[in-house]
Amino acid sequence: MVNSAVRARVASISGTSGRHLSIHVSRDIISVHTAYNISQTVCTRWGIAVQETCKAKEVELVSVEVSFNSTKVLEVNHLRLQGPALVQVLGPNGAGKTTLLKTILGLISPRRGHVFVCRDSTTGRPDRAGRFIGYVPQLITTLNHFPVTPWEIVEYEIMARSRSTPFPGRTESIRGRVEASLRAVGLQPDAWFKPLRSLSGGQRQRAFIARALVHDPPILLMDEPFSAVDPGGRVELAKLIASLARNRLVIVTSHDPMLLIDYTDLVVLVNRRVVAVGEPHDVLREDILVEVYGAAILRVGDHIHISDEHRIVG
Repeated sequence: MVNSAVRARVASISGTSGRHLSIHVSRDIISVHTAYNISQTVCTRWGIAVQETCKAKEVELVSVEVSFNSTKVLEVNHLRLQGPALVQVLGPNGAGKTTLLKTILGLISPRRGHVFVCRDSTTGRPDRAGRFIGYVPQLITTLNHFPVTPWEIVEYEIMARSRSTPFPGRTESIRGRVEASLRAVGLQPDAWFKPLRSLSGGQRQRAFIARALVHDPPILLMDEPFSAVDPGGRVELAKLIASLARNRLVIVTSHDPMLLIDYTDLVVLVNRRVVAVGEPHDVLREDILVEVYGAAILRVGDHIHISDEHRIVG
């Protein structure tokens, strides 16, 4: 149950803002829906989460061009991805896969063009895109040297988003959300309070997925989620990622598309531009792959290999 002190503060806000607020209580979180910005500001000050409405679980890029130091690194004429779905973004190293994710997130401002997340304009605005997106970056090896635990990185995410001082009952609410997120990704309790450096790559990745999911975003972006995971843990991680796509849009960049191929709804092939978009059997063809990977394509019998990395077509 939501603490009575929290309810009292909601009542206080309703009385002082001068606007009608529709209050929804779920999992010890009070979400306040209102069309008035002043009410959202007041709610944030009091530490009450404002539920953002996602009009559609989709990402759209229109006439986007990203340049670094006058060099064009990514061009997207038009790309629209709709969920729930699992989308794989594939391409060689340096093709712009991470750039695409960061442009969607608003972390990179395109030289031209527009980005829409949940049909809201979010071009170059991580504060706006972040309302709807959970992000799992590539695992950074230097994080292994910091004595932070899975519990702490999820807890810090909640506290950073609320930007408020604790009030009675809020600490218990945060604990419940942290525990629920860690359990949802299959991280065992005996790993919750261990330093990241003592965990396997798969356990660390699950911790960061839990962090991205703690606000239950309708869209999840994952950059090379298998890169630091040992082979034995990749299959189970793939099953987890597939399960997350059942009720949200999940966009994954990967060097090993076979791990998710049976769950993939759509493939986006990128090489400094979007070369092809479609279902796996329509896109993962030799003629298209040669355009993306060039000489790195090798046919062996009925199988197509990309360089020495992974077989992707059987």
